[in-house]
Amino acid sequence: MWGEKLVLTIASLGMLSYGIYSAGWAVADLVGGGRLELWAELGLIAFGSLLALAAAFVRVRLPGGLAFAIGAMLGLQALAVHDAAHLGGGVAPQVVRGSIAVVLVALALSAAPPSPGPRAHGSGRETT
Repeated sequence: MWGEKLVLTIASLGMLSYGIYSAGWAVADLVGGGRLELWAELGLIAFGSLLALAAAFVRVRLPGGLAFAIGAMLGLQALAVHDAAHLGGGVAPQVVRGSIAVVLVALALSAAPPSPGPRAHGSGRETT
């Protein structure tokens, strides 16, 4: 029981950190002169904020919370590919970001309670 809660907490804190990092990086870039287009910077801020919000949904196991987090991470990944093309970051940072996202989703999924299977017809009843 404690193990599942700990894994879920680690996953949600990782998502929160990833969201805050992405949004913070964009804000710092805007303040420092904006090396990217404004729409890309605002997209990073938006998706980073959505991921930070989704982290709370994942932690409390809100239905759809993990899907919301996955969508935000996919948005961040798409913008990271765009940023790498403009800033010359290469492929390696994209692989690292994608791997982190996959690990966070796997951690959240591993902490999910098992879904109840379908009940057999007449189970739990005795006939005489």
